[in-house]
Order: sequence, then structure tokens, then C-alpha cells
Amino acid sequence: MNPVDQRALPHPAVTLLLEFGARSPVVDDGTGRWRGSLAVGLGTGTRHVRGEQIECVQVRLSPLIAGAVLGASLAELTDAVVLLDDLWGREAALIRERLAETPSWTERFALIEVLLACRCTTGPAAEPEVVWAWRRIRAGHGLVRIDALADEVGWSRKRLWSRFQAQLGLPPKRAATLIRFDRAVHRLAAGIDPARVAADSGYADQSHLHRDIVAFTGITPTAVAGESWLATDDIAWPPRAAVPQALPPTN
Repeated sequence: MNPVDQRALPHPAVTLLLEFGARSPVVDDGTGRWRGSLAVGLGTGTRHVRGEQIECVQVRLSPLIAGAVLGASLAELTDAVVLLDDLWGREAALIRERLAETPSWTERFALIEVLLACRCTTGPAAEPEVVWAWRRIRAGHGLVRIDALADEVGWSRKRLWSRFQAQLGLPPKRAATLIRFDRAVHRLAAGIDPARVAADSGYADQSHLHRDIVAFTGITPTAVAGESWLATDDIAWPPRAAVPQALPPTN
């Protein structure tokens, strides 16, 4: 197996890293290092994933179900890395053992599907108004007028903001910014001209796009366009991939 040294960019999903090999991946964000199976909450931090001869599965969870699956408050996981041993205790070790004993990737994906679906059914669901607001922001690629969402769900602005952040980990405006950023950097990785990406993604101009990407990642749009983390998304996450179909869709 080739050594892994990738920059993990912010993404509008909670990320699980489930490892089961003899060697564990190391996740480093410049302030600390984590080794083993872990969860990364929504946020703006860029991290490095490194390791040699590692075996692991990456899972992206919609924030609509991530709190139920993890059994933790997403507000407490915002831009944080948490070891699954700390969240799930002995269950995390059992999952690691079962993945190691499973002979094929297809069977591993099926195993994870069942495990996560079971956890999803035992945890609290996000409120319908919060679900609706997230899906509106997601469908609009982060370009939805956030101030209008509260009126559309019949809540006060303060109530929507507090419930959205408490249940999904970010306030609506920050979530919209993250979703817009994610779409923009994937379009850059696809080779689309930065000026066009800026115009199509709702940025005031190319300088605005540049500032946003640097704020999220610490690197320039030119550097982001070459990031392998983005270039492999269409391979790792094709539209009809073997992903947990028992769970709600990511968006």
C-alpha cells in the first residue's frame, strides 16, 4: 500500500474514519494529533491525514443524522476531532475487530451500513423545521437567503438560529458558507475557470472567492484545484456507490 499524505478539506458533512488495520492513520490539524477511528465535526479546519500501510473506511454523514449515529451533540463537535473510543467505548473496538475479520470491501461496506443504520434509529432526530432549512440551503448550493428561512418555517429568527446550531453544529449562515465553498472547490478541481466559479457560486468577484478559500483551507484557489482529496471524490463517492442506503441521503 502506498503511503497516505492528504490534506482533508472542510466538507458539509460529519466525517467518520473507521480503521481496522495493523497501522492506524494519523490526523493532524496543527494543534494536535489523533490516531485511530475518529469523528470530525462540521467546521472550517483543514487537516492532514498521514500513514503507511493503513486500512480504513471513510464515511460522510449528513448532519441531519450524524448526532443520532454518534450519540453526541454536534454543537460540541463543531470543528473538532473526537476518537470513537471516547464516544462509543467498547463498541468502537468491536467494530474494528469485525471490519478486520471481514474478507472483502463489499462486505465491509455492508457491515458499516447495518451498524450505522442501527445507531441512527436509536438516537434523536433533528426537528422537521431544521431538516427543511438544511435541505433548502443544500439544494440552493448555499445561495438561499438565510433571513427568509425563519419566516418560511414559521419560527422566529432567533429560534431557528439556536435550534439549527444546537442540532447541526453550525448556524445557518455559516452552514451556507461551507456548502458554497464546497461546491466552489469541487468545480475548481474539475478544471473550471476561477472567474466562472466565482460568478456561478455567488461570490462577489474572484477576489472574494480567493479570500473565502484561503480562510477555509489556508491555501490558494490554484493550490486547492490540485488537491487529491477533491479529485478522487467522484471515484470514491459515485452516484450509485455502495453506501448506507438505510440512512437518509447526505443532502
